[in-house]
Amino acid sequence: MRDLTQGSIVSHILAMAPPIFAGMVMIMLCGLVDLYFVSSLGDAAVAGVAAAGNAGFLVNALMQVLGVGTAALIAHAVGRKDRADANLVFNQSLGLSMLCGGLTWVAGSVLARSYMRAVAADDATIEAGTTYLHWFMPALALQFALLVMSSALRGTGIVRPTMIVQALAVAINIVLAPVLVAGWGTGHAFGVAGAGLASSIAVLLGVAMLWHYFHRLERYVAVNRRLLRPQLAQWKRILNIGLPAGGEFAIMFIYMAVIYYALRDFGPAAQAGFGIGSRVLGLIQVPAMAVAFAAGPIAGQNFGAGNGARVRETFRKVALIGTAVMMAFTVIAQWTPFLLLGGLVRDSETMAVAGLFLQMVSLNLVAQGLIFVCSSMFQGLGNTRPVLWSSGARLLTYAAPVIWLSARPGFRIEHVWYLSIATTTLQAALSLWLLRREFRKRLVPAAR
Repeated sequence: MRDLTQGSIVSHILAMAPPIFAGMVMIMLCGLVDLYFVSSLGDAAVAGVAAAGNAGFLVNALMQVLGVGTAALIAHAVGRKDRADANLVFNQSLGLSMLCGGLTWVAGSVLARSYMRAVAADDATIEAGTTYLHWFMPALALQFALLVMSSALRGTGIVRPTMIVQALAVAINIVLAPVLVAGWGTGHAFGVAGAGLASSIAVLLGVAMLWHYFHRLERYVAVNRRLLRPQLAQWKRILNIGLPAGGEFAIMFIYMAVIYYALRDFGPAAQAGFGIGSRVLGLIQVPAMAVAFAAGPIAGQNFGAGNGARVRETFRKVALIGTAVMMAFTVIAQWTPFLLLGGLVRDSETMAVAGLFLQMVSLNLVAQGLIFVCSSMFQGLGNTRPVLWSSGARLLTYAAPVIWLSARPGFRIEHVWYLSIATTTLQAALSLWLLRREFRKRLVPAAR
């Protein structure tokens, strides 16, 4: 356990952000490597895998319910020096992760084709996405347990073991992708099914490694069979914090699905370009995201300890660092959008869509960085409902206009990105206002 209620906040941020950054980069690279090898199979395969990958947003919504609730409650317990409560929360979350993982595997396997029919542009894309999802579902199911264990460590201020496990798991995925997708060394290429299978094997090994860490090395929180038995009161505590955060990811799933729907009439090349461009954009957002995510446990432990001044200071420092990072990447994306795409795009039409997307939507980066910071602070405070309100406002102001415009004559892809810029700026402003209100309500007593 690392006590984040003492010492320099900037030092804590700089100590926690690099491991978080490394782990997130490895995960992002894993998806890009899959797309790189799948791209040789054609636009339909790329569009199918990209659209199927969007289903991960919906599953991530369920994961965040457990991950956010676990990290926040454990951070509060650590701040109060209440180890017994930290262990209770961890074991209850772990039990829930097993239940949710099993349900996700079954539901995802049954509904994969229906989902692809709703968002894909043609039959080839539907088939590719469905095949990928069937083989990728075990990875999504296993990630529930992986996320709960990672979140428990993050709540205690420990992030390095998770980074190491993620790096090893992604390295395994990167090694397996060309073997299973393209048949390197074996002569047996499984195509999009191989991409999903590579991810599932890698996540399985990642869960095994982190489980071994908890069994052998972790001392502050530990697996306890007695505490794994369901306790509805504890489930309610976790869900009260986690459900609004999970709703934010569910809204992101709907948001992405709306974009795929709006682009479907432009063909698979447009959907493929957006899929690749959005993954690259996600990759360049990672440094600021890592800084923002470090704020959650720092704010959470200090909130649990009743130190409102350090909570406010955490926000100021993280917001300044995150904004500086996002401004730097905005300049890079504006200057060399096509260079960032590297060898991920094989044809000019897909490249044009991806490059335009990066150049225009990168104007969102500073606003998006502030949204990340606010979201992490709300998690640290143990009230994630404002996150759901701001995300819902963005969806309401975006989805209806995009769907309406997509049915109008003269509709262009640029219209999708213009609306994205406007609504993301709106969400950032609303998030900052809601956080300021939350500070006034919950930190005044601690500041006296």
